Amino acid sequence: MNWKALGWTVGIAGAGMLAYGALFEAKNLVLERRTLRLPLWPERLRGFRIAVLADLHLRDRHSLELAQRAVAMALDESPDMVVLPGDLVGYWHRKTPWLIGEALEPLLLMQGSAVAVPGNHEYWQGDACLMEPILAELGVKLLRNESWVHEEITWAGVDSGVAGEANPFMAMESVEKKPVITLWHEPDMVDYLPLGSALMISGHSHGGQFRFPGGFIPMTTRYGKRYLEGFYPEARTPLYVSRGVGTTGPPSRFLCPPEVSLLTLLPEA
Repeated sequence: MNWKALGWTVGIAGAGMLAYGALFEAKNLVLERRTLRLPLWPERLRGFRIAVLADLHLRDRHSLELAQRAVAMALDESPDMVVLPGDLVGYWHRKTPWLIGEALEPLLLMQGSAVAVPGNHEYWQGDACLMEPILAELGVKLLRNESWVHEEITWAGVDSGVAGEANPFMAMESVEKKPVITLWHEPDMVDYLPLGSALMISGHSHGGQFRFPGGFIPMTTRYGKRYLEGFYPEARTPLYVSRGVGTTGPPSRFLCPPEVSLLTLLPEA
């Protein structure tokens, strides 16, 4: 066997796949409509709709354009609430506050019905506290190990586990009103969430970002290995994991398109 020729073939095929994924699939934003039946969801809130914008990874003009498309797609659905479960930024640099403002300014139309938590990338070359004044001007509530009552729902927000800032007990201890929806960037941390939430919403995993026939997923991340994408009703707390909008590492995807999620919540039959 000509190993050198085989190596060249594999290398060229890999480069071609990355180029295809960057030019086409990473930009192929889809709307995932999901109806979730939840045991702890009340009848009075039947049909409540949440748009999920996870992992925008804002870092440059290209990521900004995709994030703006995602925000527009979410708002076109007239959701009751918009949630941003972490990694709004790729890393902090001089233009990051401007990028966040440009991407999320349309959320002012939600009139305060938008909530966010930090992800691990909010601690790359900066700190999650930098987001607080920016999001406040955009009408987005930032939760860091705390809860907030809005639209008859308690929103519990847990800070990043990867960054070592998570305190789910602090987030849940102030909860007085049910139902509760928890936002926690890292999906595998659902096993450490105190019971009582009707739903946990996460991102972080990017769905694997690269998925191959036969179930081969070469890219996973810390606290994002067990729950990769979609709805997990049998998790310790029912869990929805978004594939997210942006990318991490190579700016490419394969058989794993970016998503805006529209979740319609119903009581369990």
